Amino acid sequence: MLALNILDYSPIDEGATAREALLQTTQLAQRAEALGYHRFWVAEHHQVFSVAGSTPEMLMMHLATSTKTIRIGSGGVMLPHYSPYKVAENFRMLEALHPNRIDLGIGRSRSYRIVNQALNESKGIKVSYEQQIQDLQKYFTDDKTTEHRFQELIATPITETAPELWLLGTGGESAEIAAANGMAFSYAHFAKPSIAGVEAIDSYRKQFQPSKLMDKPKVMVAVFAVVTETAEQAEEIAKAFDLWLLFIESATPPPYYPSIETAEKRGFSASEQEKVKHNRRRMIVGDAEYVKAEIEKIAARFKADEITIIPSISGADNRMKEIELLAKAFNL
Repeated sequence: MLALNILDYSPIDEGATAREALLQTTQLAQRAEALGYHRFWVAEHHQVFSVAGSTPEMLMMHLATSTKTIRIGSGGVMLPHYSPYKVAENFRMLEALHPNRIDLGIGRSRSYRIVNQALNESKGIKVSYEQQIQDLQKYFTDDKTTEHRFQELIATPITETAPELWLLGTGGESAEIAAANGMAFSYAHFAKPSIAGVEAIDSYRKQFQPSKLMDKPKVMVAVFAVVTETAEQAEEIAKAFDLWLLFIESATPPPYYPSIETAEKRGFSASEQEKVKHNRRRMIVGDAEYVKAEIEKIAARFKADEITIIPSISGADNRMKEIELLAKAFNL
């Protein structure tokens, strides 16, 4: 049975505040749990003022405390910015307090130059991305036998269970790293809906090497989705999402998610319409039955075990309605 998950950015709606956005994320997680979703992940975004999700570990602790059974995770922690040892301790703390419910999704998204400088200005030694991943596995398994530059180092608190480790990516290189290190792999269809993704996942499954943390491959595909009761309503909401995607690629994006009314009044220039057309390849827009059918096609094409929905649309009520409609369509 296909598992369904949610990845939330904590959108700050037009006229709302960051605090309100984070409280809405909490309500969305609680509703997702009640509806039967498998995982609820939160993102890491810096210098994007229209979303409130900057530190997933902190938000995860709040969400895990505010829910009871749903798995809570990061989608993801941008590992090159941080010490793997500190990341391991953060997630071991989460795991200690909420055993068998914590996911560590990691990525290496390149952010704004000023963000990269601010997050890395104190670093003197550069460590490769794959080495950082191997470091995490050492710390999560208490391995003191394998040769390592910090061989005797143990991440605390020591826990009987470990977070589930996922590598996020958009292509073959990330898939190869996930396979070589025995990790689950999450493909960002919402960023790069390409046939290359299918090939990357096929290669991942074939090349997967079991690890101490995972004995067989596991694949998730993440998609943007706009779901309402009718296709016409979905198209209206999608226009506001189209505008947000244009905003975040602009020089001076506003600090909010544009409303449906704002998108309708503003409209799009000819060049913007071309960008909108391109971005529409990254999302599924329609009523619940149509979106369900498209999700099932994607799951079959990528041989996915799980699908993660990103309901990154304007309006907290609209986001809540979306996950309710999809849960009903999939009989969660």
